[in-house]
Amino acid sequence: MKKPRKTIADYDPEVLRLFDDLVHGRIERRDFLARASRCATGGLTAVAILESLAPNYALAEQVAKDDPRISTSYETIDSPQGYGTIKGLLAKPANAEGKLPAVLVVHENRGLNPYVEDVARRLAVAGFLAYAPDALTSLGGYPGNDDEGRAMQRKLDPEKITEDMIAAAKWLDVHPEGSGKVGVVGFCFGGGMANTLAVRIPDVIDAAVPFYGRQPDPADVPKIQAPLLIQNAGLDERILAGAPAFEKALKEAGVEYTAHVYEGTSHGFHNDTTPRYDEEAAELAWKRTIDFFRKHLG
Repeated sequence: MKKPRKTIADYDPEVLRLFDDLVHGRIERRDFLARASRCATGGLTAVAILESLAPNYALAEQVAKDDPRISTSYETIDSPQGYGTIKGLLAKPANAEGKLPAVLVVHENRGLNPYVEDVARRLAVAGFLAYAPDALTSLGGYPGNDDEGRAMQRKLDPEKITEDMIAAAKWLDVHPEGSGKVGVVGFCFGGGMANTLAVRIPDVIDAAVPFYGRQPDPADVPKIQAPLLIQNAGLDERILAGAPAFEKALKEAGVEYTAHVYEGTSHGFHNDTTPRYDEEAAELAWKRTIDFFRKHLG
């Protein structure tokens, strides 16, 4: 009999807060284990708790790699202002007719893992030209596990990573199969990058969907020209703390935006490989994302 998937209801809220601190580099693994041990019950150790919170990428394939509806390839592009080149997964509908609206998919703070590759394939099924670059390209690419990926990404220059993502968006903007309309969707680190790209290259980004991403400086908000669809988790105190100032700046600048907060969900609720996944919220947020891109990208 298949074991039921764990959810955030199976964890002490303090454990979830500690885990968020761990994955975002605010505490070390040993600190998590020491503090989580105080919350351990039912014979579970802190190590077992941590292992249960780790992603299970066997769950990440909503769209199979060989799905006949899509075509995929790994493409390496030039990034002269970043790390020289960046490699990523390009996914598109099979046998598409005409030019396609494009979407840049930006991963979390751990490189291009299987979950984010699957997000790109989901966009291709929905009719988009999707490119998911790997910020870890200069270090050899996503290493196969998130712990190493996080450690690798922390070694990189944030400005050079941003330039790599700018290069990827500009590449999509002039892609021969693209329509010249470019959106960006990102998760966690990628959500913050979606906001950053809307600020940095307003002439390229036509729509942005940040999932639980860090907000830009309010002083930079008037540079944004693209409409935003902001997706946040109701239990994500860290990101929600910056939401009021961001939305105030958006209103004052006349930027079109819609903000959703999914009550009872944790940071990372769209990632279907971890217990923080919330199926109902993730499916609703994804439907809203696809509808938003169809409206603004064509």
